[in-house]
Amino acid sequence: MRRIALMILIPLALSACANKGLRDLRTESKGPDEFMLSPSAPLQEPANYSDLPPPTPGQANLTDRSATSEGVAAFGGNPQALSGGVDGRDGALVNHASRLGVTPGIRGILAETDAQFRKRKARFTQIRIVPVDRYEQAYKRQALDAATEAARWRRAGARTPSAPPVNRRFNPS
Repeated sequence: MRRIALMILIPLALSACANKGLRDLRTESKGPDEFMLSPSAPLQEPANYSDLPPPTPGQANLTDRSATSEGVAAFGGNPQALSGGVDGRDGALVNHASRLGVTPGIRGILAETDAQFRKRKARFTQIRIVPVDRYEQAYKRQALDAATEAARWRRAGARTPSAPPVNRRFNPS
């Protein structure tokens, strides 16, 4: 009887050591969602109160920060170029990428399709004795093994300069 109990308890105890990280699609937190908070710039007193622009309810304020603009500036780009559409230097790239047509609202379509896919995959995974990685369950058949793919491309003769080198035994000489 003790052996049976140990055979059940040891795997359960070891499975609790798994590190799921950000791959768990559910949250058990009762606190605020830190990704919904947006910091604002410090308030500044205007030089003249009579020259203030009229209020725009529901629109951006002068103290609202733009994550996109800040990201573009952090990578050395021009944040003012965001409001003018596609930069002239990128026109050829955009034309080439959209040569076969562009589906309007593709991000919303993909988000809805992915939500339906995850819902369909989660039908029979509601009852579990131990915690499982729902991300792994949902996308297991779509995952690629990087080493196997790199080897397949190398066998086909393709250059893979950004891939890690082929594993060879360490030779200190």
